[in-house]
This record gives sequence, structure tokens and C-alpha cells, in this order.
Amino acid sequence: QVQLVESGGGLVQAGGSLRLSCAASGRTFSSYTMGWFRQAPGKEREFVAALKWSAGNTYYADSVKGRFTISRDNAKNTVYLQMNTLKSEDTAVYYCAADSVPYRLVFSSAVAAYNYWGQGTQVTVSS
Repeated sequence: QVQLVESGGGLVQAGGSLRLSCAASGRTFSSYTMGWFRQAPGKEREFVAALKWSAGNTYYADSVKGRFTISRDNAKNTVYLQMNTLKSEDTAVYYCAADSVPYRLVFSSAVAAYNYWGQGTQVTVSS
């Protein structure tokens, strides 16, 4: 059974930092693009960042570029999202996700391209 479990969310002041972790089990995800998405109340789930299976390519939403960094440790089957200079608009539930296709050549930020999801971790940034 495939499982993605996020951790590391919490309450932080604007300008602060948090690091989210996503531990994967049930499958080795080194062949899959891994992504982070977020969903704020009343809004659609949106792409935040992704790291391609080859680990040489990273992708970020414009809103987080320069502030967030995605990384992975294949030996631990874990993906991280380092979030710096947090803003109140970063407040959301953050989800880890795994691409549905191994070795996908063309990156996709679409929610529908990812078929494994964690339960989410709340990030609240106070201003």
C-alpha cells in the first residue's frame, strides 16, 4: 500500500521558515516526479514545487520562486520543502504528491497528473 505522510507544518510568523517533509512508503519513488501542492480555504488546490525523477530539474510556482526549495533523499524515500521568508498568503494545507507516470519526460504541474497524495499538513503564517 502506497502512503505519503507529510510533517513539519505549523504556525509561524511572517518572514519565518518551515521545512516540510514527505515520507513515502509502499513504493520506491526515485523514478517519479514528486510535487508539493497547497490549498487555501475556498480556493483550488495549486501547484507549489516539483522535483523531477532525475533530480536534476526543479519547478516552482512564480509565487514561491526564490523563497521555497524542494529536495529529495532517495535513500530515505523522502521529499522536503524548505520554505523561507513566509508570507501570510502562504497559509494553506500543503500536500505531497507523486506523479502517476514513472520517468515522465515532460513535466506537468496539473493536479490530475499526480495520483498519490498525502493527508496534508497545515501551514499558518501570521502577519
